[in-house]
Amino acid sequence: MSKTEEAVTALSELGLTEYEARCFVALTKITTGTAKEISQVSDVPRSRVYDTIERLDRKGLVDVQQSDPREYRATEIETACRRIREDYDSRINAAENALEQIEQPDATEDAGVWSISETDHVTDRIVTFLSNAEEAIHHVVATDDVIDDAILEELRTATDRGVEVVLEVPTEDDRAAFEEAVPAATVVVAPDLETTNPVYSEWPAQLLLVDHESVVAAALKEGGLPDVVQETAIWTYGHDHGVAVWIRELLDDRRAFRDRED
Repeated sequence: MSKTEEAVTALSELGLTEYEARCFVALTKITTGTAKEISQVSDVPRSRVYDTIERLDRKGLVDVQQSDPREYRATEIETACRRIREDYDSRINAAENALEQIEQPDATEDAGVWSISETDHVTDRIVTFLSNAEEAIHHVVATDDVIDDAILEELRTATDRGVEVVLEVPTEDDRAAFEEAVPAATVVVAPDLETTNPVYSEWPAQLLLVDHESVVAAALKEGGLPDVVQETAIWTYGHDHGVAVWIRELLDDRRAFRDRED
């Protein structure tokens, strides 16, 4: 794909129509131009250039010179991008406000078990549950490769508001790293995590239980590309859900066993 087509695609994804994007990109290439010249450079029919430029003018993306024939100039790229960003943000805010005003169901539980197939989405779900934690967080981390700054920040914030945070990690080195990152958390070494076995080419990654009801169970698997590892997960919410009940029981048993050993 050429740089011109990349720019047109990017602008279209940000809310411009294809004709608007093509006319604007054409003007950035020729500095100033008439409707005829813009049509020739952009491959937009000349009959459509006029109304397209009019819309770009209203959006503050072109300047119009009242000559004969009229000439048009694209605004500076920095200014244009700022105006596109402001318009995009405005539409996102409008959508958010409209969605927030839609009546929500009384129940907050998400019935059933939901799956996540993208690494970033796994992190987003974990961050959401951590940010809503009120009492307790039990986080079993089989590999620190899946723990990014956003998760560490939410763990620290949770301890700041008085949430009990217990982290299980495979090695002493991991414990030292997590104790430094989340000083107020209880970090314990669980050597069994260091010897987790693959199941159908997937390996345990992390298991999260928040307030005895929110659960995320994540695994790592090899992606389709060399040296690319993908994190997938299932999650559920609700203290009376079977998955949450079993995870709560299993993690409580692990904690009781460690306490007996200590």
